[in-house]
Amino acid sequence: MRVNKKYSCLPAEEKGIHIINIRAIEDIGYDQHESTLLNSLSKNPDADCKYGLYFRDGKRKVDYILVYHYKKSSAGRTLTRRAQHNDAGARGAKQDPLPGKGVQMEMGESEPHTDCHEDDKRFRREEYEGNLVEAGLELEHDEDTKIHGVGFVKIHAPWNVLCREAEFLKLKMPTKKMYQINQTHGLLKKINSVLQKITEPIQPKVAERKPQTVKRLSYPFSREKQHLFDLSDRDSFFDSKTRSTIVYEILKRTTCTKAKYSMGKGEGRKKETALLNKRRKCGKYGITSLLANGVYSAAYPLHDGDYEGENVEPNDRKLLCEEWASYGVFYKYQPIDLVRKYFGEKIGLYFAWLGVYTQMLIPASIVGIIVFLYGCATVDENIPSMEMCDQRNNITMCPLCDRTCSYWKMSSACATARASHLFDNPATVFFSVFMALWAATFMEHWKRKQMRLNYRWDLTGFEEEEEAVKAHPRAEYEAKVLEKSLRKEHKHKETDKEKLTWKDRFPAYLTNFVGIIFMVGLTFAIVFGVIIYRISTAAALAISATPSGRSSVRVTVTATAVIINLVVIIFLDEVYGCIARWLTQIEVPKTDKNFEERLIFKAFLLKFVNAYTPIFYVAFFKGRFVGRPGDYVYIFHSFRMEECAPGGCLMELCIQLSIIMLGKQLIQNNLFEIGIPKMKKFIRYMKLKRRRSLDHEEHMKKKQRYEVDYNLEPFSGLTPEYMEMIIQFGFVTLFVASFPLAPLFALLNNIIEIRLDAKKFVTELRRPVAVRAKDIGIWYNILRGIGKLAVIINAFVISFTSDFIPRLVYLYMYSENGTMHGFVNHTLSSFNVSDFQAGTAPNDPMELGYEVQICRYKDYREPPWSENKYDISKDFWAVLAARLAFVIVFQNLVMFMSDFVDWIIPDIPKDISQQIHKEKVLMVEVFMREEQGKLQMLETWKDKDKKKGENCNNHSPRLSLSHSGSLSSCHSYPVDV
Repeated sequence: MRVNKKYSCLPAEEKGIHIINIRAIEDIGYDQHESTLLNSLSKNPDADCKYGLYFRDGKRKVDYILVYHYKKSSAGRTLTRRAQHNDAGARGAKQDPLPGKGVQMEMGESEPHTDCHEDDKRFRREEYEGNLVEAGLELEHDEDTKIHGVGFVKIHAPWNVLCREAEFLKLKMPTKKMYQINQTHGLLKKINSVLQKITEPIQPKVAERKPQTVKRLSYPFSREKQHLFDLSDRDSFFDSKTRSTIVYEILKRTTCTKAKYSMGKGEGRKKETALLNKRRKCGKYGITSLLANGVYSAAYPLHDGDYEGENVEPNDRKLLCEEWASYGVFYKYQPIDLVRKYFGEKIGLYFAWLGVYTQMLIPASIVGIIVFLYGCATVDENIPSMEMCDQRNNITMCPLCDRTCSYWKMSSACATARASHLFDNPATVFFSVFMALWAATFMEHWKRKQMRLNYRWDLTGFEEEEEAVKAHPRAEYEAKVLEKSLRKEHKHKETDKEKLTWKDRFPAYLTNFVGIIFMVGLTFAIVFGVIIYRISTAAALAISATPSGRSSVRVTVTATAVIINLVVIIFLDEVYGCIARWLTQIEVPKTDKNFEERLIFKAFLLKFVNAYTPIFYVAFFKGRFVGRPGDYVYIFHSFRMEECAPGGCLMELCIQLSIIMLGKQLIQNNLFEIGIPKMKKFIRYMKLKRRRSLDHEEHMKKKQRYEVDYNLEPFSGLTPEYMEMIIQFGFVTLFVASFPLAPLFALLNNIIEIRLDAKKFVTELRRPVAVRAKDIGIWYNILRGIGKLAVIINAFVISFTSDFIPRLVYLYMYSENGTMHGFVNHTLSSFNVSDFQAGTAPNDPMELGYEVQICRYKDYREPPWSENKYDISKDFWAVLAARLAFVIVFQNLVMFMSDFVDWIIPDIPKDISQQIHKEKVLMVEVFMREEQGKLQMLETWKDKDKKKGENCNNHSPRLSLSHSGSLSSCHSYPVDV
């Protein structure tokens, strides 16, 4: 037999086997199908297969696509190869375990010699695809595409493979048995009917939106119990989502053990053979490894069809685009059941959670607006702000900076004081308590909604599959284990059952620790740099000659600093996301679940610190370590620490929070999500346009479905989607005492976010593999942690950042007439200007037109005429004690109320627990009836057998002797059970 010189770089042990197989395929005889090829040129075969949704025969549906790159030959040869591959795929696994490979070998004789790396990839594909055929899958190749140098492998799972894998995966499928769902009665039924009529206009126009009155009993699929399932329509029994999931499981499980080939001889060849044997022994190279090594460039299931254009056949993707992924239906509910049917349970749960979160923001937004309006309505009645704005109160304040700043009137901060009351009023405390209870209610409501979805989607009793998924090792982990075993084998050590220990991962753990500490330190350093910018800019602007310029210094510095913070946060968010992924990769987690959880933890930690550090600084550190006039605290011996405005830092905290929150949502969550995919799509379009100009014949053909999907962006997981919503949840809950309108802006963002994400999933991304999940995983624990942390932070914001506690202390301890008159004067201390340190007094002390003897500053200190001048006064300790007492009372009271809400609301709705119990009882009844039927058939069979035996015994001896075979024939009579 001829051996192709093109593959002479293969080891001899492998070369013979595969060449024989490939030549055997050639020898089967493709020439007999040349007439089929000629006939196919006279009609459009793409229309028969619905442009890539089916095999060339138009009957077998494409369940999965593998994509690879190859060095393309002339167009005529490629067309011949495509027809022969199609014919090979149609014959299935019985005739050729490696379909379509013979022609490639035949063409290889006239092609120039290619590098061994490409040969290695091709032979890995050959072995892998042969193993897929042995696993029962049917393959069909297509290299005659509009995309230059890209080939596609279409995969179809026949019925017997689907049944086998469904049983192996314990997929719950609907049975023939149907039962009535418990309906509400009386007043609840009337209320539900009224609500259905009211919400009718905002319901999506899909079949799944109607409330179910009956439900099919579901049971894990079993080939032995196929009679329990409704198999009248086998084509639709397993939907496209389930079919692609089954094929993906086979792709992960199927291995490819080929080593990397080289031209080595002698000792090098022996080492490679040992490596090959070792890989066969302990290395499993499934689709994930092949993708990582570039053997295949992509693997994905197909979308159901086009979503726009003329004469588009109705499909789930088109329906989702019209009723879900459109901004025109922003007011409608989401078709969650259809989303789950198309994308799977994991993505369905994400959008269900996002929908519940957005709905729960509606009452929070309404209460926040009421609190804000209350502040607007009472701003003219607020005595402290009125005193600050009163020009008759001739309160002269100490300079805000050394030398260049002069004395100033407190009335110049009137606008800031009035604005602070909008957010710093008694209603803010109520709103903080409300939001803590809202967070607890939201978590409980989601748990109940999750249980309803689990029941509706047949996810109860799903732990077995989860354990199977957890145990599947990642490709990178297997490669590390292989590398470790090879090192030990080289040292002549035992290598059975190798695994990575903490010693193997210690360098990665150390790198993670140092890297995270460095990133957190970098964030702190950037915030510190912005503080230096604020201090130096404030000092520079204070030199301005115009009074209007000096009056707007604080607003200008705050606004520009917040914008700088926003830009840095957005930039570092992208950087930290990449760093978190790299740090997780070098850890080499064993399973995908472990990898995802570690990645989420690192990314959340870094992004949390990045987003909230500037806000924490303003809330809890700004103005706390200033010192006092004559004894200020300096940075680098030249920059004086910042002070809060006379009305407190709460207004500045509100500005900081609102700009960062709105900026992140507008720029990062919306513009980036719209702009970046469109930019990538445009770049891919331009690249393809340049390639098409080289091949006009390919450009004139209509694209197949798998070609169109290949040009879409690959799905990269739900972590970015969850992350941006979790960070937003932190903005809504952590500092809500300073910004009651945060829930409103979050609600407006999420209304757009839902449709934006939906449009991205339906139109911009390749269809992801459906993953079964019964909850949102680690994100739920993060949400609970943020909810608990929010109670503590809001307690400290109300106590230490706002003036709520000082006002209460003054009202009940120091007020002479039981009102807030005199509060501002009570919070200000006096300073004798003669006590300024040398070189720190104002350069122009007469700027106000008179000589200043005493200036005021915000603090609780002894006056200059006291024996212990400038020492902390008793009022400070009284206010501090009240603040700490409020934190303890507020925290424990709100925590108790949250836990009470958690306890009083059951996790599982009563009707759902009843339905689950009913399903179990019905399933037991079904199997009891089946067993009773078997027993009755067995009894009937025994009775028939007994009667036939009696009839045989009643024959005469002579007849029995003459018919010696009669008795045995009676007992061997077949019985139909």
